[in-house]
Amino acid sequence: MTNLIFASARQLAQMIRDREVSAVEVLDAYLSQIAQHNPKLNAICTLDEANARTRAKQADEALAIGESWGALHGVPITIKDIFETAGLRTTAGYIPLKNYIPQQDATVVARLRAAGAVILGKTNMAELAADYQSTNSLFPRVNNPWNLDYTAGGSSGGSAAAVAAGLSPLDLGNDIAGSVRQPAHFCGVYGLKPTDRRISTAGQIPEVPGMPLSIRHMMTVGCFARSLEDLRLCFSLIAGADQRRPDVPPIPLDQPTGKALQELNIAWTDQWDEVPVAAEIQSAMHQVAHTLTDAGAKLDRWIPQGFDISTILNLYTRMAAYVITYAQPKDRYNIRRSLELLFRTATQGDKQLRKLGNFSRYLPELLNPSLKGYFETLTERDRFTAQMDESLEPWDAWLCPVAATPAFTHRPAWSAVEINGRAYPHGVANGAYTMPFNLSGHPAVVIPIGQTKNGLPIGLQVVGKRWREMELLAIAQKIDQVVGAFLLPPLR
Repeated sequence: MTNLIFASARQLAQMIRDREVSAVEVLDAYLSQIAQHNPKLNAICTLDEANARTRAKQADEALAIGESWGALHGVPITIKDIFETAGLRTTAGYIPLKNYIPQQDATVVARLRAAGAVILGKTNMAELAADYQSTNSLFPRVNNPWNLDYTAGGSSGGSAAAVAAGLSPLDLGNDIAGSVRQPAHFCGVYGLKPTDRRISTAGQIPEVPGMPLSIRHMMTVGCFARSLEDLRLCFSLIAGADQRRPDVPPIPLDQPTGKALQELNIAWTDQWDEVPVAAEIQSAMHQVAHTLTDAGAKLDRWIPQGFDISTILNLYTRMAAYVITYAQPKDRYNIRRSLELLFRTATQGDKQLRKLGNFSRYLPELLNPSLKGYFETLTERDRFTAQMDESLEPWDAWLCPVAATPAFTHRPAWSAVEINGRAYPHGVANGAYTMPFNLSGHPAVVIPIGQTKNGLPIGLQVVGKRWREMELLAIAQKIDQVVGAFLLPPLR
């Protein structure tokens, strides 16, 4: 069974098509793994066993008469609880949505169903996707499959934990500040954040149903998998224009250049000067650079000219304040929760580091946003994106850390995180290496590159050019063949 549940989604689909195994048998294998391990992990918050079984039986019956539904025919997958699923509870970990059952699938869910996927259930997450841990008031916290005392990350911690632990071969997440990439790093799986507006966000929360569509920038839909081939498959199925989101352009997927590893020009950075990473992450980055160089790749230590992380994070935070203002409900419960989180970011961690992207500084924008301020911020963002486009032009990829730390122990939301004996504000420790690429809109892939001495995963962020995801995934594949590999967590 282990070989079955840890096979790639592409392999499973092929096995089902070749009648080596039935869709029902694959489903049963995953249900057994879920029954054994999910009670400790809390990765899946809503299991839809009855409907999944019906769909798997239909998949087998369709094959018996020569019908194929698509690339994921009969493959069970999970979906982050932030995406609407027709007839299946969707809560975003938010109490007022505890009984919300959508009438329509999110666009990305509908596209995976159309490709033959069997929706197994929904994965647990941070409340309204607003934390780098996956805790909420509806379900038990998500635990890291590598060590239950540690967080799986957030906001898509349930997605990453489920894929790492063999509860699902594929999952969808969303990423506005690292919500795909940080959990992938913490749990030792592969994750993709695509170019801004590459994939439709229709049917995604936030916005909470009934709120206006306001998160029109920086929010992307991404994928989790145990291999880059599955990221490529999932991305190719969900990307593209959508009538429900006219701002998603009809740009066709790019074609990889086919360059060999030795032909690539790769930049790498082991840390931002203002936000040093944990010693073991820095060491892992150096080892990657040495290994790739030994394999014949051309690497140069590099950081873009004028890349000032303080300025970048403050621009990101101002942008986020404007786009989130109208997406978050104004009920008493959510206001109180948000103020508690803002207080922690403003008071916890090293005083000097709190100056980097301190969200509380932008309370005026949150409480009384102005149209002029919004347009000024958009203009600054456009300028930064253009600068990044120009800076990345000579490079095929840019390697950098995913977060300043590996997974950390569970703690109250937005509490400080210790790095090398120094207390870092929560948002800086977890978002300083991901937020810049939400702000600029550039795609990034996370691949696992090693472990800490305590056995916690370490991931690497591979950043590419906008609208060149297929090329980025091909480059990441070449790098992964030399320095990366998915490892099974020590499930107990």
